[in-house]
Amino acid sequence: MAVAHNLGFPRIGADRELKKALEAFWKGELDDAGLRQVGRQLRAEHWRVQARAGIELLPVGDFAWYDQVLTHSLMFGVIPQRFRPADGQPTLDTLFAMARGVANSCCGGAQAQEMTKWFDTNYHYLVPEFSADQPFRLSWTQLFEEVEEAQALGFVIKPVLIGPLTYLWLGKVKGEGDFDKLELLERLLPVYGEILERLAAQGVEWVQIDEPILALDLPQDWKNAFERAYNLLQRAPLKKLVATYFGGLEDNLGLAATLPVDGLHIDLVRAPEQYPVILDRLPAYKVLSLGLVNGRNVWRCDLDKALEVVRHAAERLGERLWLAPSCSLLHSPVDLQREDRLDDELKSWLAFAVQKCAEVVTLARAVDTPQDAGVQAALARSRAVQAARAQSPRIHKPEVQARLAAIEPRHSRRTSVFAARIEQQRARLGLPPFPTTTIGSFPQTPAIRLARQAYRQGKLSPGDYTEAMQAQIRHAVAVQEQIGLDVLVHGEAERNDMVEYFAEQLDGYAFTRFGWVQSYGSRCVKPAVIYGDLSRPRPMTVEWIRYAQQQTDKVMKGMLTGPVTMLMWSFAREDLPREVQARQLALAIRDEVCDLEAAGIRIIQIDEAAFREGLPLRKADWQHYLDWAVEAFRLCASGVRDETQIHTHMCYSEFNDVIESIAAMDADVITIETSRSQMELLEAFRAFDYPNDIGPGVYDIHSPRVPDTAEMVQLLGKAAERIPAERLWVNPDCGLKTRGWAETEAALVNMVAAARQLRAAAL
Repeated sequence: MAVAHNLGFPRIGADRELKKALEAFWKGELDDAGLRQVGRQLRAEHWRVQARAGIELLPVGDFAWYDQVLTHSLMFGVIPQRFRPADGQPTLDTLFAMARGVANSCCGGAQAQEMTKWFDTNYHYLVPEFSADQPFRLSWTQLFEEVEEAQALGFVIKPVLIGPLTYLWLGKVKGEGDFDKLELLERLLPVYGEILERLAAQGVEWVQIDEPILALDLPQDWKNAFERAYNLLQRAPLKKLVATYFGGLEDNLGLAATLPVDGLHIDLVRAPEQYPVILDRLPAYKVLSLGLVNGRNVWRCDLDKALEVVRHAAERLGERLWLAPSCSLLHSPVDLQREDRLDDELKSWLAFAVQKCAEVVTLARAVDTPQDAGVQAALARSRAVQAARAQSPRIHKPEVQARLAAIEPRHSRRTSVFAARIEQQRARLGLPPFPTTTIGSFPQTPAIRLARQAYRQGKLSPGDYTEAMQAQIRHAVAVQEQIGLDVLVHGEAERNDMVEYFAEQLDGYAFTRFGWVQSYGSRCVKPAVIYGDLSRPRPMTVEWIRYAQQQTDKVMKGMLTGPVTMLMWSFAREDLPREVQARQLALAIRDEVCDLEAAGIRIIQIDEAAFREGLPLRKADWQHYLDWAVEAFRLCASGVRDETQIHTHMCYSEFNDVIESIAAMDADVITIETSRSQMELLEAFRAFDYPNDIGPGVYDIHSPRVPDTAEMVQLLGKAAERIPAERLWVNPDCGLKTRGWAETEAALVNMVAAARQLRAAAL
């Protein structure tokens, strides 16, 4: 009997109940008990949904109040001193302080922990902070409480832990002294042993230990540490399934196969080629879990194709065969059945988390009871859907393909090199040293969201909606002029999301109503779905930006989302290479860039927040990605004259390994997140001698705290040690969409004051 199990389920709720409860809690509208009750209700519902689909082993521990890595930090007692409670016992307030920072409460004004991308996904995690004398102790009991909850409801469960090597790999060394964080392993392992002992005492049989770093290029000492760590952990009770995902094991395959554990999960969506090899290396006692249903995209599984692998595996493994999605379904929307605005054809092509659980179960039952009527019906539906989608006339557009074929190298080059362009731009723009700007968005107030909702529901006419958004633009421009910013933005009041807004105006995209996916904390995104060839029927932003420019004599930036970010933050096609989809998007955005320039816009920002995120996990695959990602950006940005300044923005990324490619993008100005890292990320730009202008973020917009002017001056001073002052811009580290106006204005006033201090000091 093949065992159908799941690695993790979306925690936000079908109606984003967790998001709403968190934000109510932060506003003081919901107390601790109320928030915890919402969590219990969500967990119970998610276990029931998976059990109804036929999942036999349900994940426990995949729920997190903000982020699963942060939950583990609390569980291990890895709490930075600035957040540490006096009695040493963390609370939910401690957890949220670590995630969001605090202004004047228990921690006296502390910056949030650094946040970065979870491997190559659009999910963000809170980076653990390690010190040389780092203690570890079991200090957060959420996992054990959730095990009790699930058991009380009668579910058969499998607790989920991030493995010790992956947890250490994800963290950063902080404070005085230089040491190797791998040295902390011996101190950390006893806590894992204690956790496993306690789970065993609760009657747990299997535990899932996630070690996704086994899909990376690992140094030899880290490889050696795996064997040492799991030899120690095998003394602890419980059967252990080590889960890998997001890529193939490759040179780590032998290591993973022979770890002293009871089972191994592999991702056969990202790396199908590892399947036959693993069979020959796996010990005869060990369970093999096959991830054949894509946990990171919304397309239905080709069940016939997957079943070929399942049947072969069943012959070789017998009862040692388990089936699951490729990775946690955290990266998938919750339930397709709730979608009531997709046409029947498109909807038939898709599967969300609930449906993916059913697909896993169908594959398991197709081996165990192949003649079952339900199984046969599911296979027949899958077969029909795959055939219909392949033949649909909605997918392929000859005019788009012809335009792609006509691309020449000259289309991806600016007329002049940066050194020549920047002189023309400075003369045209007339900006002071340390020019100030923002990244694009301003607060999305309840009034803005209500107006947009009313317009979508037909309760607000197009003319009234336009006037409402223009009023918001006028307000944003007036505030910026009063504060004294040098380069203004229109505030993006009309935009629901930096990808969805553009996707809605491009042919080849489809949109869900409830397809929300967590990005971090309470932040959820609703990725659009690329189903066909992409093109721009008409201008998307020109009238809004032109109106904004009419409100001021100062420079107004045009704001666009770049092709790589549009691709990475969408659910992309699986029938077409990503680089082809990126070029289609680049041509569509190029048209918009040229139209903005023709409308008199002198600065155009093309955000590529996901550029680093798209980097493959293995270095051998990097160059191919970087080549087409850089080319896509240059293709969309290179249709303008030299005097038009192109900006781009990237956030929460490590740049050291890709700095040459970032330079090759040839944006005139790049703005980046650096505040949480205290400008550490700028080391990459200094070591490489990055040639163009840079705007390092001087304050963290994901935290409610308002940094004072002195703090920003200090950060800019650090930046000036790395980057020549004449090439520095001053800006927040990301858009201000999620903040309130009061804190936004206070922070920007301090930011402008910091820039003026630097100008005065330079005179």
